[in-house]
Amino acid sequence: MSRPDHRPIRQLTPLAVHERDLETCTFCPKLCRSACPVSNAEPRETLTPWGKMSLVNHLAHGDVPLDAAHAHPAWACTGCGRCTTRCDHEIQVGAVLCDARAELDKAGLAPAALDGIEQRVDAVEESMRLAVHELSNEAAFDASSAHAILVGCSYHRHAQDEARLALRVVHALTGERHRVVSSCCGASLSDAGKPAQAAAKGAALASRLAGITSLVVVDAGCAYHLITQTPAGLPTPVTLVDLASRHLERFSPAPGLGEEPVRWHDPCRLGRGLGQYEAPRHVLARILGRSPDEFADRREQSLCSGAGGLLPITFPEAASAAAGRRLDEHSELGGGRVVTACASSLRTFRKAGADAEDIVRWMARSLGVERV
Repeated sequence: MSRPDHRPIRQLTPLAVHERDLETCTFCPKLCRSACPVSNAEPRETLTPWGKMSLVNHLAHGDVPLDAAHAHPAWACTGCGRCTTRCDHEIQVGAVLCDARAELDKAGLAPAALDGIEQRVDAVEESMRLAVHELSNEAAFDASSAHAILVGCSYHRHAQDEARLALRVVHALTGERHRVVSSCCGASLSDAGKPAQAAAKGAALASRLAGITSLVVVDAGCAYHLITQTPAGLPTPVTLVDLASRHLERFSPAPGLGEEPVRWHDPCRLGRGLGQYEAPRHVLARILGRSPDEFADRREQSLCSGAGGLLPITFPEAASAAAGRRLDEHSELGGGRVVTACASSLRTFRKAGADAEDIVRWMARSLGVERV
């Protein structure tokens, strides 16, 4: 679909590769508007998928001023992909907005909340090295192993017990000791609109892991980033839930679970991003002795927790409201425990007061490796 008065893009020119998508969204009747966790949290037309794409289109054509006010909505996206599932044209709104962020960042128009993001990522990476050192006394740890596990920055920072359990679970399933990755994969820098810096992190990661033969990734966001943009020199990453699904016979009903609901939350990057819907459900079914409980909005239509795309930094109130909406649905369905495979969602749900756990803990419980 083209505008009647079609003109070439004259600023933010790298976005010309997305011109068709931008034009299609701009002249669309906005059927995906209810899909976005941000515009549902802050009901402003500018924050709907249509509004964000239209604004980027107008910026690219020079129809509105290239300033911070007009640039800011490009960061009002978690990259969850729910709008794409509603789109007849399957437009990848999140990917287009991520590229727009890169161009706007070059123009000095990134949100002030992201000032110093590169230094913050470096600081997180340093704290992750210390966290990995704490795991070196684990029997499943071997710093020289040809098998590696990337748990994810958020697990090391906010869910250290789950990081430790992930190492034990992978060891129990494979029989191999693993080195634990202490380097950032670059996902947060990509979300910030800094693709070159993200690629540099990926290249550094590949260099440090030269010669490994397998790489298991625990966090859904890290897994999506590395699987879709696997740095040269790394074997194709495997998610932990995918690995577990290949060893279903190792899992049996865990003791003491009771009959309370255990509801699976599909992480956006694991589900809509990588299409891994069945693997976690199969694993949980083995552990529970029954199918896990479900949200009404699940699989391709699963609601976003609001934790992705740096939204908690750039639009914190919208991020909190998105998490609240998901947990309201959980309560309306009877409550119980929420289980997921995304450290950011796990932290967001716990901050909101939910009884939330990561699937890695349930795996450890079933495999008998949940000791303190």
